[in-house]
Amino acid sequence: MDNKPQNSQQRKDGQQKRQDVPPPSLSAFRYLIWFFLLFAVMLYFSRSFIIPEYIDISYTEFKNQVKAENVEKVTFRGERIRGEFRDEYTSPEDDVSFTRFETVLPGFDDPYLVDLLEENDVTVYAERESNPWLTYFLLLSLPWILIIAYFIYLRRQMQQGGGMMGGGLFNVGKTKAKRYHREDSSITYTDVAGVESAKKDLQEIVEFLKEPEKFKDLGAKIPKGVLLTGPPGTGKTLLAKATAGEAGVPFYSISGSEFIEMFVGVGASRVRDTFQNARNEAPAIIFIDEIDSIGRARGTGLGGGHDEREQTLNQILSEMDGFDPHEGVIVMAATNRPDVLDPALTRPGRFDRQITLDLPHKKAREQILKIHTRKVPVDTDVDLEKVAAQTVGFAGANLENLVNEAALLAGRKGKKKVSMEDFSEARDKILLGAEREDMITDEERKVVAYHEAGHALVAKLLPGADPVQKVTIIPRGRSLGVTEQVPETDRYNYNKKYILDRIAIMLGGRAAEQIVFDDVTSGAANDLKQVTNIARKMVTQWGMSDRIGPVSYKVGEEHQFLGREMAQPKDFSEYTAKVIDEEIKRIVSEMEENARKLLEENRNKLDALAHALLIHETVTSDEIDRLIGQKANNESEDKIEEEEEKAK
Repeated sequence: MDNKPQNSQQRKDGQQKRQDVPPPSLSAFRYLIWFFLLFAVMLYFSRSFIIPEYIDISYTEFKNQVKAENVEKVTFRGERIRGEFRDEYTSPEDDVSFTRFETVLPGFDDPYLVDLLEENDVTVYAERESNPWLTYFLLLSLPWILIIAYFIYLRRQMQQGGGMMGGGLFNVGKTKAKRYHREDSSITYTDVAGVESAKKDLQEIVEFLKEPEKFKDLGAKIPKGVLLTGPPGTGKTLLAKATAGEAGVPFYSISGSEFIEMFVGVGASRVRDTFQNARNEAPAIIFIDEIDSIGRARGTGLGGGHDEREQTLNQILSEMDGFDPHEGVIVMAATNRPDVLDPALTRPGRFDRQITLDLPHKKAREQILKIHTRKVPVDTDVDLEKVAAQTVGFAGANLENLVNEAALLAGRKGKKKVSMEDFSEARDKILLGAEREDMITDEERKVVAYHEAGHALVAKLLPGADPVQKVTIIPRGRSLGVTEQVPETDRYNYNKKYILDRIAIMLGGRAAEQIVFDDVTSGAANDLKQVTNIARKMVTQWGMSDRIGPVSYKVGEEHQFLGREMAQPKDFSEYTAKVIDEEIKRIVSEMEENARKLLEENRNKLDALAHALLIHETVTSDEIDRLIGQKANNESEDKIEEEEEKAK
């Protein structure tokens, strides 16, 4: 029989017992020391606060006050005499003030003092004299005793913790990873929707953690690390927790930034502590969120090889290399910047498997909405399939926020259930911002109405364009009006005709302003920015310009997940840059002219739609169809196709 599992179990039990014993509280001990110090100081100055203050007088003055019958009683304590005398002699019936005094007997005894006190009816008291030096010594030495004891305590803690960085002083070297027990891992794959392919890739890891012998007998080695990549909000952290819940193993979760502190060596110490804790409870999962904060390519830090972040990364690489293939510790990490990670971190043997989580498609969005509405009372008119169709581009976190916003809106209205109207308002609030009560002039309102009517009419008259859901001139966020288009299906590939139509639709608002008012406004600024970026990609990246040809140039390449353009050095000549600019201008100008011609031919429909917006402020797709009479003008379609052929 192999005793290794038994010894491992004994080690785990011993580790669990050590964890169950609460460590001494350093904070409580510190507060206790401050309490004793304050108490000692109060005792030291107790004579000023508690014991009444006495004034020193001469022995002669004392005897004169006794002879003047101003003294009623005195107290003898060794050679010192204390008492009270009247400030001035008055009759006993009057209110008088007393002064406390203290004097010292002269070096010789005064045999006549007692007789003098008795003759003047002075009451005499006597007290034993205590040793004040012992009291003062204790008061002065007590703070030093406590300070010495405090440093002895710190020294023992440092010796037990293996040094300052090893968890002694302030425990700075201890891991900050949050540990989720088996009973706490209630999240499973049933709570995660829209990532079916990712769950399949992780299922064999779950099976290995549950039944490692099945893989060991075949000589298979489980991946040491799994890197989850994808846009923000796609459920990377949730999927890691669900994996731990499915396997029923301890789950250690920590953010990459939590490894780094102001002390040098703390990050590496915390990495060692995290991995050691996971080994003691193997099988287990370590999850490092936002690993790009410490896993960036080395050699870029200001500190060179001694940079704290690079030391932390080196320790992670060392720990993952040191894993026994049969230890049963899986490292999972998440990032939306896989392009900046160090190659040594993503090579086989470290993060062997990389899983990409994309934005959910329509069916996946519907499944996610069903999960988030399980505890939300929804009305019978709520169609989650329709909500999913209207939320193209939403990640899982956005859908969860959508359900929450809809519930908040319903509660604000005093409803008992969430209706479809609430979901629609919540979607508009997330995408466009909250409604603003801007006091714009009637002239500005008319310009906005024609601008949005231009967008909507061009979209309705162009075949193959995304359907228009609604048009509104109610100010939301930073926009004064919105034309909302929602594709019927999720698009992952775009043809040239669709892109040119998209440019024409975005320029329809500016074209409508030119036709009606013979002027343009700054309201088309965002439209111009978008069409310029699209035209630039058509020319430099997508090969949709006959003059440039099927080549690709680095001009502000977009990040894989974040959707932001990143600066790139030019890799082409000045002449090519001039040609690119000319092609971009040509495409935008031709599409603007197409939109303008289309609106001029349908001026009556443009006016009807703009007037409807001025009256109702919001017009739906069905109402637009009823206003314009038909979805497209066949004669206009032929002209548009001719113009597009010329653009090609």
